[in-house]
Amino acid sequence: MTNYDEVLVALRRVIRATDLHSKRLSKSAGLTAPQLLIMRTIRDLGQVTIGTIADKISLSQATVTTILDRLELRKLVYRVRSTQDKRKVHAHLTDAGGEILARAPNPLQEDFIKKYQALAEWEQTMILASLQRVANMMDADHIDASPVLDVGAVTREDGWKDTSK
Repeated sequence: MTNYDEVLVALRRVIRATDLHSKRLSKSAGLTAPQLLIMRTIRDLGQVTIGTIADKISLSQATVTTILDRLELRKLVYRVRSTQDKRKVHAHLTDAGGEILARAPNPLQEDFIKKYQALAEWEQTMILASLQRVANMMDADHIDASPVLDVGAVTREDGWKDTSK
């Protein structure tokens, strides 16, 4: 096997690990990775505005609102308008949401971060530089990277769409 074959196999393993984790999350908790991330943020921060959630997890307020709409329909979260500032809406977990969150597996990136931080600084720098170079070689520099490791249809500005799912 050539070096580039080994690189491609390693990349496929990373993609597959992300996909398998996403499926396990969906099966065990009935949540997507972004839903889990939002619910964890609400749990960790307590009474929190949609804007704060969006800033914390680097998603747009519109995306967070759409996800909260779905979670609210499932009675996992609820929103309350602030009594002090009517422009603000605070999100809260329901008891059912807290129970599902307690059973849900950790986000894939959480375990990765712990292992990454345990590496020597030189090794962290080497991995970062290598992955940045790989992203560049795959013409992925212009792709917006959400903090949520999730797989699905990807549409680029040039119209290409991944329909493998």
